[in-house]
Amino acid sequence: MSSTPTGNSTELLVGVVARAHGLRGELAIEVRTDSPEVRFAAGSVLRARRRGAPDATLTVESSRPHSGRLLVRFAEAADRTAAEELRGTQLLVPTAELAPPEDPEEFHVHQLEGLRAELPDGTVLGTVREVVLGPGGDLLAVAREGRPDALVPFVTEIVPTIDLEGGRVVVDPPEGLLDLDTP
Repeated sequence: MSSTPTGNSTELLVGVVARAHGLRGELAIEVRTDSPEVRFAAGSVLRARRRGAPDATLTVESSRPHSGRLLVRFAEAADRTAAEELRGTQLLVPTAELAPPEDPEEFHVHQLEGLRAELPDGTVLGTVREVVLGPGGDLLAVAREGRPDALVPFVTEIVPTIDLEGGRVVVDPPEGLLDLDTP
């Protein structure tokens, strides 16, 4: 997987500003992409989205790993005060800028949205609405007609097939997983 969908299939979430770091405007970023060296390379321009504020752009001046996060300095945040104002900002890139993965076994998570989810016998389960990041791993939110969404752990044992060309994912759930919404 490459980056996290935002619910808007034209943009991908690549990071979230966690907090300011130091006095010179560096920011600790929670990375949400498999390619931080590309997305946060000097000169990269990211869309910044904050609740209650209009979207803006941020230009990466530098980045470096630090304690499991990435420390990033943006041209638009020259000091700690400016950096503090960015706390909680979502950092996005347009999906149009993404090159297709070189490995046919890899994909961008936004490519899963809208795929038909079916059981191994071909029975249609629903449609992949989104990929949800969870603390214990990623989940596929599968919209089902007349029922609540099914949250399916996105692991090979349960989602053994991703067929982008065929427009489907195969879900092989353990017994009872899809019946959790019944009384």
